[in-house]
Formats: sequence, structure tokens, C-alpha cells
Amino acid sequence: MSDVTHAVAHLAEHVPGVPVMLLASMAALAATAGFRTRWTRRHGHAPPTDDTGSRPPSAPAAGSGAGAGSGAGIGNDTAATTASDGRADDGGEGVDSALWRMRTTVRDAPGSLAALCAALAERRVDILSLQTHPLAEGTVDEFLLRAPGELTATELVEVVSAAGGADTWTERADAHDLVDAPTRVLALAARTAQDAAELPLALRQLLGRCTIRSLPAAAGGRPGGEVLPEGSLEDTVLRLRAPEGGVITVERPYLPFTPAEFARARALVELDTRLGPRLPRGRDVLTLAEGSDITVRRADTRDVPAAKAMHERCSARTLGMRYHGPVGDADRYLNHLLSPRFGRTLAAQTASGRIVGLGHLLWDGDETEVALLVEDAWQHRGIGGELLGRLVAMAAETDCASVYAVTQASNTGMVAAMRGLGLPLDYQIEEGTLVITARLDSASRAAARLPQGQRIGRD
Repeated sequence: MSDVTHAVAHLAEHVPGVPVMLLASMAALAATAGFRTRWTRRHGHAPPTDDTGSRPPSAPAAGSGAGAGSGAGIGNDTAATTASDGRADDGGEGVDSALWRMRTTVRDAPGSLAALCAALAERRVDILSLQTHPLAEGTVDEFLLRAPGELTATELVEVVSAAGGADTWTERADAHDLVDAPTRVLALAARTAQDAAELPLALRQLLGRCTIRSLPAAAGGRPGGEVLPEGSLEDTVLRLRAPEGGVITVERPYLPFTPAEFARARALVELDTRLGPRLPRGRDVLTLAEGSDITVRRADTRDVPAAKAMHERCSARTLGMRYHGPVGDADRYLNHLLSPRFGRTLAAQTASGRIVGLGHLLWDGDETEVALLVEDAWQHRGIGGELLGRLVAMAAETDCASVYAVTQASNTGMVAAMRGLGLPLDYQIEEGTLVITARLDSASRAAARLPQGQRIGRD
């Protein structure tokens, strides 16, 4: 039995209820594997231009070689934190070493790859994994390397260039990159299958630092028509037919996509399309201080009618605090805010099923936004703080570096809720608007007073 078959069988055994269609899609994914354009913080919380991307790639660090890149390893949108000389401890061999991801193009000729491997061996560089992608102009080779700690990015590129490598790109790797591609893709498929809101995150973890946008078909397609059903690959841009009928564009200017990456991304989107709208079924029933029970659960665009009804019950002052001005077309706001393509939403509802509070976690690059709205009659009962804590816990689970809230200084409830997190906070005033940013580093999370956000959205 192959490794892929083992992985799918293990998933079927340990994740009850996964349909046969999903397992087949995951097997196909594994076989295939062989928001930074962001909202301005002064946008008044109107929907952005359909952007769920991360920050654009940072400029190459000083000292990196020609063609060398800097940034996160796959599975983390934030830039890797490393010493300036690229060193890392090997964990027990007594000699400093560092993990590197490297991509280079070699001539499609016998001996070309062997010469490159020999040059790396001369510098005591260990090749932990290798994938090859034959292209018309040559072969693109992707390496995971363990190199001596004193070997810098510049020197690594020079070694590869001298051995015949061209268009070489490098970045620091971490332990997550030691997972083989089929296993990583299967894990991403399992997450996407459980929750439609995972697709943008799964694509980022699959493809590294990139900008993801959801666009109407007419805007995102080729001139004179929509994107092709099978999608398109154009160097540093992928275009895929979105599950809801629009177009998903993925841009990674610092590194062209390979056909294998395109196929993997397309398979993930096709899986999401086949499964249709879905949310994790988990929910919590909480008892408020005065004795009332409230249910907290995930919400999506199917809850737009109930959310709109709650808006109609809210006072103009409450809506003004939330949206920082007059509220126009509530349907337009709510369809965006509750869409899993742009983040996650928690709803607080009464025993009768009436929604009385909404909390949004909106993907906005490394500084994910949180936003709250609680119906007037249910304010000052702890609902906002409960929603906020769970949203921030969800952000921490996805390795967000920070979260921020855009509010007004007069909104004492939101200010108090942010303080109640127990996280380090930064305050900034921009044109009369208060922006409160909470840092989510590991030390801060350990000392914070966050609820178990992962309970929401688990079966």
C-alpha cells in the first residue's frame, strides 16, 4: 500500500463521517502533489475590493545573493525570524546548521543535477528533499537543505550558480517544511473539507507568501471572457474558477508558480467547490452573569437574513459605533462580512434562535481585524467580550502575528473588551479613529485570558 493510500485510510479511520467523495478528492490531491494588499484602517469598515491577500513580499535582506528571497516558510505568512547570518542550532550535533528552501533552474541535460548536488556536498550541504519540475526552458528543482550555519544566503547562491543553477531563489525554512508534500496537501484538504473559511488559509500555506483576491468573473477573467474552467497559470499569477462562480487570483511576484503548484491549488479549489457551503457544527451554550443562556456558534452568509433583522433592531448610535458612520446597504455589508472567503464569523443567539451579537475575524494579512456588534438590549452582559476572546483565540490558532480593532475613543465597551484579553496593546489615533492592536506572540498568548476559541467550530 502506498504512502498516499495509508494517509487516506488513516483519515477515514480517525475522522468519522468523511464522505467517500472527499477521500477520493484527497487521494487525487496527493497524487497531484508527486489581505499584502490590505484595507486602509480609515475605510469606515466598508467591504474592501474583494482582497483576502497577505502583505506583499518584503525587499531582499541585505547580504542575500542575487535572486535570493526572504520570507516565511510554507505554512507561515510571517517572515521567518532568523539571525542576520542565517544560523540555526541543529539540535544536538554540536555544530550550528540552518534549514533552507531553495529553487533553481538547471539545464535539461544528463549530469546537470549531479553536478549541482556534488557542489552542494563539497560545502557540507545535506539535501533533505528534492522535487523536480521539467519545463520547456529547463528543469526547476526545489530543495530542502540543511547547511552549515556559517554558510550565508549569498554564498549558497554563489555555489549553486557556479554549478550551473540559474534564477536561484532561497529562503529560510523551519521544521514545518520537513513534512513531505503529499502529507501536507492531505492535511490542508482535511481542513478545507471541514470549513469553507479555510480555503484562503490553505492556499497561502500551500503556496507561501502570496496575495489572494476573490473577483467577479468579468473582472478576473481574460480580456473578452471569463477565466477558463481549468484555470490559468501565467508566471507569477494563478487564476482559478471560484466555488461561488467568480474568480480567485493568486499572485506571488517574488517567485513564479510551477505547474505542480498550479495543479495542487486547483485541486484544493475543486474540492471546496464539490463540498459546497459548510460550517463546523460545534456550538457552546453559555450562561451570562444574570442567568440567561446564550449560544455561540459559527455563522456564514446563510445567516444574512437573521443578521439583517438584528441590524434593524439596533439603534443608530450602536450602528454608528460599529461602522463609523451611516450604514447604507446592509445586505452588501453583511454578505461580505459573513462570507467565509474573507474570514470567520461568530454569532450569539438566544434560546429562540434570534441573533443578538456578531463577531467577525477578517483576514487582513499579518494584522487580522476583529469587529463586534451587539444588539442594544443585550449590551453590557459580557457577550462582546466572549465573542472577542474566541475570535482572538482563533486568530492565534492560525499563527496570526496580531489582531486589531478599529473603533472610536467613545466606544468604551470595545476598549474594555480589548483590555480584557490580557494581551499587550498598542493604541493609535488616525483621523479621529482609534486603532487598538493586540500582539499575539507566544509569550503574550501564554499570559493572556483567552477562552477556548477552538471549541467553536469543532464537531
